[in-house]
Amino acid sequence: MTTTGKGGPPGRIGTTDVECLENAVDVLRALDYRQGGAFSHDAVHVVKSVSLLLNWGSVPGALRPRLLTVLADLHNLLGWTEFDIGRRIPARIRFDRALGLAAEAGNDNLVANIRYRLGRLALHHDDVEDGLSQLRHGQAAAERSGSRRARALLTVNEAWALAKTGDERSTLACLARAECQFESAETWAPAHPWEAFFGTTDMAAMRGTVLTELARTAASRHSDEAIARLRDAVDGYGAEMSRSLALTLIMLAQNHALQGDFDEAVRTGAEALDLARGLGSTRTKDRLAPLAALLRGHATDPASRDLLHRIDRYRAEPGP
Repeated sequence: MTTTGKGGPPGRIGTTDVECLENAVDVLRALDYRQGGAFSHDAVHVVKSVSLLLNWGSVPGALRPRLLTVLADLHNLLGWTEFDIGRRIPARIRFDRALGLAAEAGNDNLVANIRYRLGRLALHHDDVEDGLSQLRHGQAAAERSGSRRARALLTVNEAWALAKTGDERSTLACLARAECQFESAETWAPAHPWEAFFGTTDMAAMRGTVLTELARTAASRHSDEAIARLRDAVDGYGAEMSRSLALTLIMLAQNHALQGDFDEAVRTGAEALDLARGLGSTRTKDRLAPLAALLRGHATDPASRDLLHRIDRYRAEPGP
């Protein structure tokens, strides 16, 4: 990228400049998956520098949508890291900024992904109404983009939202629809960077998550299949997806506790806690709350009491 002189604003922006930004976002995203939002939150400095490109740089018309897309993707990632460290309002601000940039770029697939993340933000805070609204707005964008992968991602999260209401019939119908969409997804086509995480392993984790929610709100019989699907996900996640692995282990332990198998709940819960402690994520702390409640009801067991005390200490620690 050229400049107008020493200390001057950027000049003409080229393809190489945009590629550098895309590569930087990919690196930060991988760090977020592996270690949690606190470790990639310093990406805010990247935002400040790349914003100069948009404000002062001369962008060829053909390159502008690509530049807007990577800026939107970066704000989308930053919103996710804010969410992961427990900062709801800054997360919403970042996501809203990302939406504006993605819309300006004409990138409906990215708009759909941002709406998915806004939906997850709402569901994490038990705002099911807003969660469903965001996910359904995302569906409209996914349909415009023609991506079945994006549609499946939004639909399976809609099933999670419905499960939170205890509507068993609607949840299972939505889950079946998501699975059909996922099976017919464009597996031959490379996924966009912001949705590449959503493969077979993550779909198994989401199915297990939905069924866990149903086991809690509607019928405990759903725990059996939830355990099977969550185990599939645990086997599929590697170290590069440590946060997803920790969250899945927490939910697996919760299901064992729901079934009264506290030996397995304690074993799995301890594994999840050990992994979570190495992450810069407050979501793992929040997700441990249902397991802690189940352990608290089984306080006569020494092993359960010990894990409960460890969870309580971890959750009381200052956030990242």
